[in-house]
This record gives sequence, C-alpha cells and structure tokens, in this order.
Amino acid sequence: MTAAATSHRADPLESAHLSFARVLRSEWIKFTTVRSTPWTIGVTILAMVGIALLGAISLAATADMVASGEIPADAGVPDFGPRDGTEMLNLGWIFGQIVITVLGVLTITGEYSTGQIRSTLAAVPTRLPVLWAKALLVAVVAFVTGLVSVAISYAATLPILDPHGAVPDLGDGETIRVLLGVPLYLTMIALFALGIGALLRHAAAGISAVLGLLLMLPLLGQFITVEWFQDIAEYFPMSAGSMITTYATDGPHLSPWEGFGVLAIYVVVIMAAAAVLLRRRDA
Repeated sequence: MTAAATSHRADPLESAHLSFARVLRSEWIKFTTVRSTPWTIGVTILAMVGIALLGAISLAATADMVASGEIPADAGVPDFGPRDGTEMLNLGWIFGQIVITVLGVLTITGEYSTGQIRSTLAAVPTRLPVLWAKALLVAVVAFVTGLVSVAISYAATLPILDPHGAVPDLGDGETIRVLLGVPLYLTMIALFALGIGALLRHAAAGISAVLGLLLMLPLLGQFITVEWFQDIAEYFPMSAGSMITTYATDGPHLSPWEGFGVLAIYVVVIMAAAAVLLRRRDA
C-alpha cells in the first residue's frame, strides 16, 4: 500500500497531461474572450446581409423599370431568374472576406503583440498543437459565420425576389453548391489569413499582406494585358477560390471545384511554412 501511494505521489500531474482537447479548450477561451471576435463576426454577418439586400433591391428595381417601360424591352436587360437572385444573395462574400481576414490574422498576431505567445508556447512546448487548434477554431467560426450570413440573406431577400421569380432554387444542386461556396470560401480565407499572420507575426503587416494578395493581384490583372500575366491571373487566390461562389461557365477556365482546390493548395503551403517557422523561431 505504501509503494502504491509513493508511486502515485511520484506523478502529481498525472491528471493534467497535455492533450489536443485541452489546447483547443484553452484557445477557445482566448478566442471568445477577445472583444474583437464578436465584433468581427457581427460585422461580417451584417455586411453580408446588407449587401445581399442592396443587390436584391437593385434587381427588383431594374425588373420593375423593364415592366413599366422605363427601360425598353430591347435594351438588353435579361429576364431575371433564380440564378440571378442567387448571385445577388451571394454578393456579400466580397466584403465578408475582408473582415474574416482581420479575424484570421488577429487570432495569432494578437498574442505576439501582447507577449502572451510566450506563455502559450511554454505551456505547449511542442507548439504545433497551438497552431492547429487556432486553425480549427477560425475555420469553424468562418464557416458558421458564412453559413448564417447566407441563411439570413436568403430569408431577408425572399420577399424582394419572389415577385420577380428570382428566388434561389434550393432544389437545384448547382445552386446549393454556389450558396455553400460562400462559407467554404470564407473558411479558406480565414486559414489563409491565419497562416500569413503566423508567418509575419504582426497584425498590420499580416492584414496588409493578405488583402494585397486577395484584392490587388486581380486588380493588376485588369491593367496588365501581357498574355502570360493574363494566363496566370485565374490562379490568384481570390480569382481561383471565389469560383466556388458562382455558377460554372463555358470556356477554358478552371471549374469551381478546381479553383477552390487551387486556393486550398495556397492554404496548405502557407500553413506548412507557418508550422515549420513556429517550431524553429523564438517566441
């Protein structure tokens, strides 16, 4: 009996062994107690729903003007249908990705700015579980935020689009893919931003880098008409990844899932680099 007691006392932290579940719980507490988290999520949802409403109102107004004769029937304005309504509903991702970028970057850089990262890595000497826990959190939050935004947008635009026959057809598989493409795209953008933030370890630099890669590269494609640049333009992160949020078109372009796969490759490479440097660099 004495030997058993001695054996038990020899390992006083037996019940406190580190596990990924414990790391995840710790990261969840940090994630949910930072003021920027609920604000970021709230702003994302409000912005995406607001933009969807504006798009639906614009579509309805145009349809009414055609019906009343203010816009001639031969002016080239197409008859609106469910696909047009879906595209209006999905417009919010353009702004939503900006706010999600901030969330992804701050999830990691916030700890570097306060110095808390030293305590975090001291508690988790292997380091990588911290990065994977943060990645899982931002991925889930980004997906749910996008999903909620699309659901609310659908409900909010329904009475506006219904009189014009432009309500998204939820019985169409392609439409479901387009609608789910928004949360899937935002999930990848959140991970992309987290990886860049882990590499640069500075909030302003991380946000600037991500938004530059997402927004500036496609903009350059509109001005640089060199053939080789145009050929690679569709492989830029936003250009490729956002294809999942639109209907497939005919032509020599990436398919929606191929474009999403290109964005996923960017994410994997950046997260792998972040993991390597997290292990090698000092906190």
